[in-house]
Amino acid sequence: MPSASDPAVTRLDALVVGAGFGGMYALYRLREMGLSAQALEAGDGVGGTWYWNRYPGARCDVLSIDYCYSFPEIQQTWTWTERFAPQPQILAYANFVADTLDLKRDIRFATRAASVRYEDDRKLWRIETEAGIFFEATYVVMATGPLSVPKGIDIPGANTFRGETYLSARWPKHDVDLRGKRVGLIGTGSSGIQITPVVAEVAAHLHVFQRTPSFSMPMRNRPLDPEFMAQIKQHYSQIREVAKMSYTGGSRPVTTRPFFSVPVAERERMMEAAWEEGSYALLSMFSDTLVSEEANAIMADFVRAKIDTVVNDPAIAAKLKPYGYPVFSRRPCLDTHYYESFNRANVALEDCLEDPIEEIVPTGIRTRTREIDLDVIIAATGFDALTGALLAIDIVGAKGRSLREKWRDGARNYLGLAMEGFPNLFTIAAANGPSALANFVVLNEQNVDWICNCIRHMAEAGLTSVEATSEAEDRWVSQVAQLAARSLIPKANTWYTGTNIAGKPRTFPIYVAGLGKYTDHCNDVAARGYEGLAFS
Repeated sequence: MPSASDPAVTRLDALVVGAGFGGMYALYRLREMGLSAQALEAGDGVGGTWYWNRYPGARCDVLSIDYCYSFPEIQQTWTWTERFAPQPQILAYANFVADTLDLKRDIRFATRAASVRYEDDRKLWRIETEAGIFFEATYVVMATGPLSVPKGIDIPGANTFRGETYLSARWPKHDVDLRGKRVGLIGTGSSGIQITPVVAEVAAHLHVFQRTPSFSMPMRNRPLDPEFMAQIKQHYSQIREVAKMSYTGGSRPVTTRPFFSVPVAERERMMEAAWEEGSYALLSMFSDTLVSEEANAIMADFVRAKIDTVVNDPAIAAKLKPYGYPVFSRRPCLDTHYYESFNRANVALEDCLEDPIEEIVPTGIRTRTREIDLDVIIAATGFDALTGALLAIDIVGAKGRSLREKWRDGARNYLGLAMEGFPNLFTIAAANGPSALANFVVLNEQNVDWICNCIRHMAEAGLTSVEATSEAEDRWVSQVAQLAARSLIPKANTWYTGTNIAGKPRTFPIYVAGLGKYTDHCNDVAARGYEGLAFS
C-alpha cells in the first residue's frame, strides 16, 4: 500500500463518489468554494442512473421542466421537448451540463471506489479504487445514488441460458436487435412496464413474467409547446423557488383536500379527469390517499377497474390487477400503452403467482408447469435500493468501525446527511431523507447546498471535523419511523422496505413528510448552529 508521502496518492480537500446528478452538483459546488475536488465514477460517462439504464422505453416519470438543475444559464440555454424526457435526452442534458460547467476534467471515469477508510491519527479519509489507485481527502461526499445496485437475476440456472441475457439497469450501449426474437421479460415494476410496449412492437413473441402486479397509470406524454417553454424560461426562478418547498420538489400540484370531503359523484368525476390528465394527477387529487385505508381501497378499485376497460381478455385483466397492498405504496408507475400490449397476439402474460418460475434452463425458462423456449431474457428485477450502493463499498469510520456493522439492523444517520463515527463523510439523496418520494435533482441540490454551507461554517470557525451525535441520530431515525407509521406506504413489500433482497432488514428509511418540510428542518438545524452535529 502506498505511504502518505507517496506521489501516487492524490491528496484532495474533497472527494465525491459518483458522477450522477448529485455527484456532478457536489463537484461543482465544492470547486466553487475553492476546494480541490475530484469525483470518481464507475461508468465512462456522467449521468448516473441515466447512464446505466438505457433499456428500450426508458423515460423519466418526473416532469422534465422539474427534473433539471437550477443553474440560470443552463435553464435558459437548454430546452426540453417532451413532457417526460426519454433517457437519451436526459443523458444528453447531463453531458451538456458537465461540458458547460467544465466538470469532466475533475472526474475519474471507469473508476470504482472499493474502500473508503478513515485514518484517526491523520484525521482524513483514504480511498482505494478497484484498480488500486489511492486518494486522500478531508471530506468525502457519497453521491452513489439510491437506485444504483441492480438486484440481478435471483433465479436458479441463470448462468446456463445459451441465448442473450440483458439486465435493464445495465443495458449495453450498442443497439440490441430484438426483431423477430422470442423474448422473456422478468419483472413488471417501473422498468418492466416501460420495456413491455416497446419490445412488443418488434419481438416475434414476448412473454412477460409477472411476479407482483403493479398499479400503473397512463403517462400521457406529449411534446412541449415552444410558447409554453418560453413562458417556463421567463419564470423559471420563481417556479423553482416554489417547487423546492413543495412536497415532491416539483411543480405538480398537491392538494390539502381530504378524500371524503367531496361528494361521491364529484369525487368520481375528479378521478376520471385525473386519469385522463395522466401523470400523477390521480395521486395528487386527495391529501389522505396514503393515510386512510378506506380512501385508498376506493382509489385502488378505481385503478383496477381501468384495467378492465383496456385489456380485452377478462382473464388476463384479472391477472394484471394488483391486490394485497395499498395503491401507491409500491412505486407508482406511469406507462404508455402497457396494458394495451396484452391485447397483442404476440404478447403473453405469464402469471408467476399462479405458475412460478422454477429455473432458467439453456433454452429458456421453466415454470412449474412448462418450459418456454426463448432467444432473449431481459431482467427488470429491481435494485438493492437506498442502502445497497453504500454497503457495497468497504466504508470504515473512526476507531475501525465499519458502516456494514453500524447498519446491520438498518440505516442510521442524521438528516440522511451525516453519521456518528464517520467524521467529514456526507451522504446525499440517501436513506432517512425524502429520497424516492422527492424529485432527486432538487433533493440533491438541497443536500449539497446544506453540506457546503456546513463546510463553510467549519472553515469560518476554525473547525476541522464534523459528525452526527448518537443522540441526534436516535432522534432522527425515530422521527422518520414515527412519520412512516402514519402512512400506508410501508405496508407493501417493496424496495422501499428492503424486502426484495434476501436477508435485508425490513425497515422504511424514507422521510415521508415531504421535501419542503425536510428542507425547513435542515435549515432550522443550521440556524441553531448545526444542532445535532459534533465539531472538533
